[in-house]
Amino acid sequence: MPQPPAPGLDSLLRQLDSLAFVEALFDHVRDAVFTVKDPAGRYLAMSRSGVERCGLASREAAIGRTAAELWPEAMARRYDEQDASLFRTGRPLADALDLTLYPDRRPGWCLTQKLPLRDTAGQVVALACLSTDLPEPSGALVDAPFAAAVEHIHRHYAEGLRLEDLAALAGLSQGQFERRMKKLFHLSPGQYVMKVRIQAAAEALAESGRPIAAIAGETGFCDQAALNRHFKQVVGLSPAAYRRWAAANSSPGPRRP
Repeated sequence: MPQPPAPGLDSLLRQLDSLAFVEALFDHVRDAVFTVKDPAGRYLAMSRSGVERCGLASREAAIGRTAAELWPEAMARRYDEQDASLFRTGRPLADALDLTLYPDRRPGWCLTQKLPLRDTAGQVVALACLSTDLPEPSGALVDAPFAAAVEHIHRHYAEGLRLEDLAALAGLSQGQFERRMKKLFHLSPGQYVMKVRIQAAAEALAESGRPIAAIAGETGFCDQAALNRHFKQVVGLSPAAYRRWAAANSSPGPRRP
């Protein structure tokens, strides 16, 4: 019997215009929670692990509700702050250390990534979040002061961060702080700061038309030459080449000035 013709790409993409297959994919990942939210903070999708941790009877019970309705107050407040920043700036969140609940309602640490979802005009219309549990022994490496030190890097990466100051924030010796960073992120504190700076520079290059020298100063590099050197070493392209690549591969939409 002859097989029916394969659908065209446009037709196939229309058929896949749903979050159901993504939810189904993450339903089998027990140590991670996948969600999608709209700008009002309402859940549009949630993987099975999230449904179980919220103590809900079904996925449908999560749809349309907010973090404040489903998670403990302190957790919900932090999630809302992260989401508001993403919707305001359009910038992804990477490697955030957050408290979450395991299926038995016991609190633990997770590593959170959040990405903006844009429409065809380039406007941010939703966000996707993946929070992955930190298993032992990694989870044992994290406590509130250590998480605060890592968040300090993300908030102040453009400044002259010193290892001794970060270690003091974490309540650790410099050696202890460095060992924890290496065990958790597989990077030294200096390498991690560089990773955050390069990521911020890449986002600015892709999303704005500001001069590269200005972006260098805004992201913690002493000058454009330093950004050029480190960016090419990490990304494999110069900042100018990366900007051209990003422009050629991005969906149409407004760019920040």
